[in-house]
Amino acid sequence: MVLACVIHGQDDLRVEELPVPEPGPGEALIAVRYGGVCGSDLHYWLHGGVGDFRLKEPMLLGHEVVGTVVAYGSPAPSSPAVGTAVAVHPATPCGVCPECADGRRNVCRDTRYLGSAARFPHVQGGFAGQVVVPAEQLRPLPEGLELRRAALAEPLSVALHAVRRAGDVRGRHVLVTGAGPIGCLVVAAAKAAGAARVTVTDLLPAALEYARLAGADTLVRADDPADTGWPSEEYEVDTAVEASGVAAGLDTCLRLVRRGGVVVQLGMLPPGPSPFAGNLVVSREIELRGAFRFDAEFDEALALLAAEPAFDGLVSAVVPVRGAESAFALAADRSRSCKVLLDFGA
Repeated sequence: MVLACVIHGQDDLRVEELPVPEPGPGEALIAVRYGGVCGSDLHYWLHGGVGDFRLKEPMLLGHEVVGTVVAYGSPAPSSPAVGTAVAVHPATPCGVCPECADGRRNVCRDTRYLGSAARFPHVQGGFAGQVVVPAEQLRPLPEGLELRRAALAEPLSVALHAVRRAGDVRGRHVLVTGAGPIGCLVVAAAKAAGAARVTVTDLLPAALEYARLAGADTLVRADDPADTGWPSEEYEVDTAVEASGVAAGLDTCLRLVRRGGVVVQLGMLPPGPSPFAGNLVVSREIELRGAFRFDAEFDEALALLAAEPAFDGLVSAVVPVRGAESAFALAADRSRSCKVLLDFGA
């Protein structure tokens, strides 16, 4: 039996014992060491769903998982050897829909994503001591990359994809609204892509300090209109990434980006209509783009993590899985945490 983190409904998170699964053809059994608590995991716990995706049955949470290969049902010649440290790419696109054919596998209409209620039956996640995943989703860790830091690969991939959706940011001024774990990783991704200046806004001083660790040049209190860090005509914003998931953040991005600039909506907004300054999109010819998950950026994320030890500073706590509810409470309190990991090997 293995310990697992299962969501049964709003405010109903349980640590349960589950049987060790058996890998079938094309599958691998992974001993999970760390799992990152994502904002979507928190939404399932706090609200019983994420955006329009609602829980309809108990679901094993987790899609940010790393560990070691235990066994295969039938390994391919290219499969990592048993005992290899790996990160798990959480998406299995269908490969045949129009989006996949167009090279946009991240918005595949029939994808399977670990720990997601987007389809029914739900796709069970990776928050268990041992899990079975498609072998093709395994990525061996680059030399020198430890499992703890590698647990950031999935959210960093999201950030890298959002920056890619923004276009060329080399030498540009980038605004990021929201300094949660994803927002901080967007800062790092923008810097890695050559951004000359990154300004970050948030309501919480502690969150802004994590953004500073990630490489932000300017920190702004979102609730202080007198803050001297706000972009101005002298420091015009070329690109904005909305990472807070609230309509006010999108409004800020639209009002501060230059004419003809790009705004990327990355944060998942609440269900239903969201008000925003739509006329600015017209009168300033602002390009408003969405960013959803990622695809090949996962391998890029692993390489970036291997090259930059500073990412360790964004992991604010590692909690044994038996303390999952306390870990979720900590992850939900951004005044006390950035990225919280569950430890399945403790």
